[in-house]
Amino acid sequence: MDYQKLVTVMRGLSLEAGDKIMQIYGQDDFEVKTKSDESPVTIADEAADKIISDGLRAAFPDVMLVTEEQSATHSARGDTFLIVDPLDGTKEFINRRGDFTVNIALVEAGVPTRGVVYAPARGRMFFTLADGSAVEETGDFPKGQMGPVTPITVSNPDNSALMVVASKSHRDQATDDYIAKYNVQDMKSAGSSLKFCLIATGEADLYPRVGRTMEWDTAAGHAVLAGAGGAVVRFDDLTPLKYGKADFANPFFIAHAPGVELKAP
Repeated sequence: MDYQKLVTVMRGLSLEAGDKIMQIYGQDDFEVKTKSDESPVTIADEAADKIISDGLRAAFPDVMLVTEEQSATHSARGDTFLIVDPLDGTKEFINRRGDFTVNIALVEAGVPTRGVVYAPARGRMFFTLADGSAVEETGDFPKGQMGPVTPITVSNPDNSALMVVASKSHRDQATDDYIAKYNVQDMKSAGSSLKFCLIATGEADLYPRVGRTMEWDTAAGHAVLAGAGGAVVRFDDLTPLKYGKADFANPFFIAHAPGVELKAP
């Protein structure tokens, strides 16, 4: 894989998709449909998916592609592939809360190694460079070239005063019960894959997810977090979260800065 080309293509496609998403977001109204799993989907999901999947197939025709919005790709099998969630946080989008993201990642041998997470309504973009390290880009996000970037790294947490981030749309008692095992200084709420990025920048230390997610929900954020020195482990046995599972469904997991002393479930 030409990682420099990959980073350039992923960044560019995320910006194109983000522009389309924001164009629809600015409309007075847009149609919301319901998929077979009862999750919502909008024209923005579908338009962003076309931009990204067409671009990736053109640039990397020989690499397996899995994307949330194309069910035909969900039967693909392999441990090395590109994986896309064109609009993560559709509920945030529908409710106009802003915490939605464009997610594109490369998984190699079951591990997310490169990725981009772009939050167009928040004006934040996180991605991995060709060497796998993670950065946040600032500025106006020019299409033709990368703008100013700042290396990001996880916190060195104080286990007596942790900063925890949890889901806005999927918070439940099981999550609260697990968080109660820690000494928490403060809590943040965030939607979509931004939670991984808040740990990657050191703005949070711990993100437990006791609920259903799919690999396309997590791969890009996982790659960014890993590039910043963080980790994502299974909730049940604290082993690394792997990708390329038969149904692309994740077990419960914990994303964290390595300095966090993880508690058993």
